[in-house]
Amino acid sequence: MHNWIKLFEEQLQQTTLLEWLAVILGVAEVLLARVNNVWLYPTGIAGTLIGIYLLLIAGLYAESALNVYYLVMSVYGWVFWLSKSGKQEVKISWCNKREWIITVAIVFVGWIILYVLLKEFTTSNVPFWDSFASATAWAGMWLLARRKIENWVLLNISNLVAIPLLFYKKLPMLALLTLFLFVIAFWGYFEWAGIYKKENQETEPVLS
Repeated sequence: MHNWIKLFEEQLQQTTLLEWLAVILGVAEVLLARVNNVWLYPTGIAGTLIGIYLLLIAGLYAESALNVYYLVMSVYGWVFWLSKSGKQEVKISWCNKREWIITVAIVFVGWIILYVLLKEFTTSNVPFWDSFASATAWAGMWLLARRKIENWVLLNISNLVAIPLLFYKKLPMLALLTLFLFVIAFWGYFEWAGIYKKENQETEPVLS
């Protein structure tokens, strides 16, 4: 335990201002998503761009490529939220059958592709779990872009796998950040469900 605390303290001391900015923007993105605020996307885009730069500098090219996906999904989500219904934002809703099929396909196809890439072309010693965490995050980002309540479930499945992976890789600061994101996503699920219920109650016709 003492070694983990010492490692955490060392990471804090070695963290650059640019890294802190990326973390702050990441936290702000999740908090904005939790309260259903479209500003989560420009905030997330800024944080992701910084993250891509930092990962490239560190030589983590696969992780950088995954962040490019998050960047594309953030741009897609921003446009979708604002323009899908003219000038009105897309409302929160539950997944339909077609969207569930797409979500499951993203998870399993993404999982297989990432596993093969990590296994064959990288030195990763945790390709199975690393690829699963990324694939579920991909699906969660797609659902978030479409304002589907289940996005929080997929993102938290990814978080649950990522937390022990980050501790295993001796990255306790990132693991604690992911734990924070897990808690926020847990609240986000119930908050979005409440917003959906309230909006649909308000639109239901009053029976005389």
